[in-house]
Amino acid sequence: MLLKGPLVAAGMVAALLLGFGIAKATNSPATPSAAANPTTIPSHSHGGAVIGDLGGFSLSAGGFTLVPSQSLVIAQPTEQRFAFKILGPDGKPVTKYIENHAKLMHFIVVKHDLSGFQHLHPDLAADGTWSTPLTLPTPGIWRLYADFVTLDPTGQQAPITLAVDATVSGNYTPAPLPPASRTVDADTFKVTLEGAPQVNATQPLSFRVFAGGSPVTDLERYLAAYGHLVVVRDGDLGYLHVHPEDQLVGGAVKFWLSTPSPGRYRMYFEFQKSGSVHRAEFTVDVQ
Repeated sequence: MLLKGPLVAAGMVAALLLGFGIAKATNSPATPSAAANPTTIPSHSHGGAVIGDLGGFSLSAGGFTLVPSQSLVIAQPTEQRFAFKILGPDGKPVTKYIENHAKLMHFIVVKHDLSGFQHLHPDLAADGTWSTPLTLPTPGIWRLYADFVTLDPTGQQAPITLAVDATVSGNYTPAPLPPASRTVDADTFKVTLEGAPQVNATQPLSFRVFAGGSPVTDLERYLAAYGHLVVVRDGDLGYLHVHPEDQLVGGAVKFWLSTPSPGRYRMYFEFQKSGSVHRAEFTVDVQ
């Protein structure tokens, strides 16, 4: 399975202006921390992201490199344990990571036609090896994103996203991207999208969850936030992972973001209710 490229973003909300985004963001200095005892930082800040150069394009960025432990060509779509290391600028496996929204690593999987989204959290071994059960259920090319925060050689916090592509053998016909819509189903819920991203202009985006026609205003925190939003650009699979404002706003989960270019984007909004995580997927056309 493949992972690819870093992402950059800078989050802003209210009086906060924090780095956050699609390829990589730069934050305040941090004290190195052991993987077993990480320091929690708001590297992917609450509030949103200003997308500069999208990330998730390469297995190397900022001196860090993703090294898979097995072949990225898979004979058939069965579950296997996918393992990899992140090598630092010194060429050694990175073992010190900074907790970001309750996890040291967010491992995002999506097929090149933007179907098959998965949000996983690998385990870290003492030698710097990450591993997770992974099933790529259908033939085709899949992009695997490793989204994490570590420290650069100067001790600065370094949010990084690296990615590679994995190929599952077999006949593959890309699925057409669903048309843009303001309302989508998420299991037994309906989710609406309010607001519209603009090129190089930070705009609010709010997601409202409904059950049986009534708004759900008692969403639960999932990984330290009321929602998570992954945005992937159609065509080159540029990536952004952004978190919302710290509190619900009128019962809605509110993000702030700006897009770097016109185009079609796929948005994956995750939320939790009654202990279960659900996902709403939106196609958004940015003019």
